[in-house]
Amino acid sequence: MKVMLINGSPKEKGNTYLVLEEFASALKTYEIDSEIFQIGKDPISPCMGCGACAKLSKCVIDDKVNEFNRKMKDSDALVAASPVHYACATGSLLNFMARAFFSGFRSNSDVFRLKPAAAIAVARRAGTTTTLDQINKFYTISEMPIISGRYWNMVHGQTVGQVNEDLEGMQNIKILARNMAYFLKCKEIAKKEGILPPEPISNVQFTNFIR
Repeated sequence: MKVMLINGSPKEKGNTYLVLEEFASALKTYEIDSEIFQIGKDPISPCMGCGACAKLSKCVIDDKVNEFNRKMKDSDALVAASPVHYACATGSLLNFMARAFFSGFRSNSDVFRLKPAAAIAVARRAGTTTTLDQINKFYTISEMPIISGRYWNMVHGQTVGQVNEDLEGMQNIKILARNMAYFLKCKEIAKKEGILPPEPISNVQFTNFIR
């Protein structure tokens, strides 16, 4: 089993990366692999709403989003982590996830559906809960079970390495990894027992509020 970890920070080895490494290390103790996917500093274009992904089975903008979706299709779970910028997730992460999830949905592929997911926010002080809420909304519209810890998944620190001083925050990251591992192992046992996930709805009803 493998969990994809998105580093939504432009800093490749900053505090967000250190928190994800802690999560990956904890996962490893349960014999579950992971990969940290770096968004990096390159600009991430927003979704244009063109709908070309429905025909191409990928985003028409061929960048890291398509690379990630290929990896995610063969993975079992997802964790997206972001530093807090102005009380919200980074703009690059939001653009990235909007295009990844929209193209994954429109291409009718099982990129995200029913795969467990979690959000992590890293901040100097505040804005963590709004950041978690933003990330979690991508999961809840995609039939993804959200895994939680014993507290909201936030770790505090300003200078690189300071997150390691947030003992409660880092302990919760280990608990989050434990809970993710438990859920994945339950899914694996269910599959062996012939308990298969429900089929996607084929006749989805789309409505609006214009009468």
